[in-house]
Amino acid sequence: MFETVGSLTTSPWIYGLVALSVVLDVFLPVLPSGVLVIAAAAAAAAAGAAGSTDPVPEQVPDIMALLVIATTASVLGDLAAYRLAWRGGARLDRAIARSRRLTRAQERLGTALARGGGALVVIARFAPAGRSVVSLGAGKMHRKVKEFLPWSVLAGMAWAGYSVALGYFGTQWLGATWLGTAVSLVALFAAGALAAYLVRRPAPAPAAP
Repeated sequence: MFETVGSLTTSPWIYGLVALSVVLDVFLPVLPSGVLVIAAAAAAAAAGAAGSTDPVPEQVPDIMALLVIATTASVLGDLAAYRLAWRGGARLDRAIARSRRLTRAQERLGTALARGGGALVVIARFAPAGRSVVSLGAGKMHRKVKEFLPWSVLAGMAWAGYSVALGYFGTQWLGATWLGTAVSLVALFAAGALAAYLVRRPAPAPAAP
């Protein structure tokens, strides 16, 4: 698997693959967008390793470009799901009504945004399918764009920054691209598990007057 992903990171199409994967995984959470981002960052770290006298190949991803593309694609995907849910439709309404996760996220998200905070949007970005649940929930509840978008941008920046940093620094510290990528993926999944726990945890009961 690592060899296949590694070969993609040396392709000039890596930016497009990352962007497409990140945009679409709000609808298809099984897409390996995090794997692609980490592997691309790991390839950049390996090519520009300290002490190397070889020039960095042009096809190796640029870290800043990778960070900007992953963040932008994340926000665009969020907005696409948000607008889809905003417009609604009988089939989408039934799907949301049948999902306990969507129903619970709608309630928590509405309370968080109404109080001027959207930390749930940021946390959910790391959880498996959490991004889908929150983006669709915000659209379904017709939350204003100005309430949702800033938190979506912050969530995209946090997720992209974390993923890029894992791949880049993991490879620099551990030395081997495959080992750095493997350890970085474990850290990404661990963050996802923690985020999933926080999202699913019942909201605290309001304090008595």
